[in-house]
Amino acid sequence: MQNAKIVNIPNILAFIRLLLAPIMFILLVNQDLSIFEGIHTSWLNYFAAFIFVLASATDFFDGYIARTFNQITVMGQILDPLADKMLTLAGFLGLMMQDLASPWAIFLILTRELFITGLRVSAISEGIDISASWMGKVKTVVQMIAIGFLLMHWWGGEILLWISVGLTLYSGYEYIRDFFRKVEL
Repeated sequence: MQNAKIVNIPNILAFIRLLLAPIMFILLVNQDLSIFEGIHTSWLNYFAAFIFVLASATDFFDGYIARTFNQITVMGQILDPLADKMLTLAGFLGLMMQDLASPWAIFLILTRELFITGLRVSAISEGIDISASWMGKVKTVVQMIAIGFLLMHWWGGEILLWISVGLTLYSGYEYIRDFFRKVEL
C-alpha cells in the first residue's frame, strides 16, 4: 500500500471531486449571479444535479481502481473521505439554503460527517485502519441518492434524506465502536 505513487488515477479522481463540489455549490446558492442571467433556476439545479452525479461516479471509480490495481495510498485514504464530505456538504448546504432540505437532518448528517472524518484522519495518523464499513458505503450511496432526488425535486427525496440520517448516525456509531476496539488492542 505505501509504495503506490501519490499521483495516481484514484487520487486524481478524488481531487476532481474536490473541484466539482464548489462548482455545484455555486450553482445552487448563487443563482442570481450575472453570469446566470437569463437561465431559469431549474436549469441551474439540473446542471448542479449533473455535476453531482458526475462527481459521485468518481467516488465509485477511485475506490474500485485503488483496490483493484493496488493503488491505495495514505494520501488517498485522507483525500477520498475529504472529497466525499465536501461533495455532500455542498449538496446538503445548497439544498438547505434553497429550503429544499430539513436543517435538522442536515445538521445531524454534517455533525456526524465532520466528527468521523476527524476520527478517521486521527486513526490513520496513529496507524489504525478504520476503513469504510459496508454500512458506511451504504450510507454514502443513500445520501447521494437523497441529494440527487432533492436536487431534481422528485417525490421521496425527503424520505430518503431521513433514511440517510438514520444510516449516517448508525454508521457513525460503528466507526466509533471499531476505533475504540482497535485502540484497546
